[in-house]
Amino acid sequence: MSGKNWDRVPIDAQSVEAPLSQSAIFLVVTVAGEQPALARVCSVLGELDDLVKTVGFRDLGGRLSCIAGIGSDLWDRLSPGRRPLELKPFAPIKGAVHSAPTTSGDLLFHIRAERPDMCFEFERILLDRLGPGVTVVDEVTGFRYFDARDLLGFVDGTANPTGLDLPASALVGDEDADFAGGSYVVVQKYLHDMQAWARIPTPEQEAIIGRTKIDNIEIDDDDAPRKSHKSLATIEDADGNEYDILRDNMPFGRPGQNEFGTYFIGYSRYLWVTEKMLQRMYVGDPPGAYDRLLDVSTPHTGTTFFAPTRPMLQTLVQDAQEQLRPAQ
Repeated sequence: MSGKNWDRVPIDAQSVEAPLSQSAIFLVVTVAGEQPALARVCSVLGELDDLVKTVGFRDLGGRLSCIAGIGSDLWDRLSPGRRPLELKPFAPIKGAVHSAPTTSGDLLFHIRAERPDMCFEFERILLDRLGPGVTVVDEVTGFRYFDARDLLGFVDGTANPTGLDLPASALVGDEDADFAGGSYVVVQKYLHDMQAWARIPTPEQEAIIGRTKIDNIEIDDDDAPRKSHKSLATIEDADGNEYDILRDNMPFGRPGQNEFGTYFIGYSRYLWVTEKMLQRMYVGDPPGAYDRLLDVSTPHTGTTFFAPTRPMLQTLVQDAQEQLRPAQ
């Protein structure tokens, strides 16, 4: 949003840099193959900013925001032949011990607010407008846990870029000028084996994560024989330049169902950065020395999207609607 004065007006749709929130809903849907379903999706995407304002004006302090990400297959239906340079389906990863699956998803809606009821209301209206032409394939309600910790007890997101580093890390630049300002989004839903994690002594947990548990101090493990999660998730090029991504991970769970998890969502300027991070986690560096966090955290989904800017989304939708008119 221009000026970023979110205390006075609702947050624009597609604002990747919107503040991290207390509550979130991660909604992934597929779109039916029939043209009427696609036309209805186009209509809803074109009105997404208005919907954010409709619900967000009820409490500006709730800081409601929504980002829509578009999957590779749906992008081709909306805009055949013109797409972001790196956009492609999530590539499954096969390590010696652990694997990351790929799962279906045409649209991601990342709904954020300071109040869970605002997220709920926005999703309710959104799904009503999308209608029966979409199928919900994943729906996760996340929450901020104490001082931004995950359910394993460690602070999550400490290395997130801030200030001028944020757009440089999360938003496409001149390297793909037609899609500048957009962002590649990768999501994975992880479920944790909390009992297995509790059996690991705290010093070993800290070595696995790469940070101290209580005070969140980074542990230097450059010379260690087995790299930590923190080190494996640090990406550098051949010249030693570090590449960051913006994470807005959130815990979720249902204790009565023994469900405890972390929803990983990473926004990046370059998709290859997130892909390399995941490769290092699952394959290991060196190969075989995988991320030991995966011994207790299992991914159940894996999907890639591209989140265009708000003007870019509106242009995409308008062009698609023009092409759809003769077919309706």
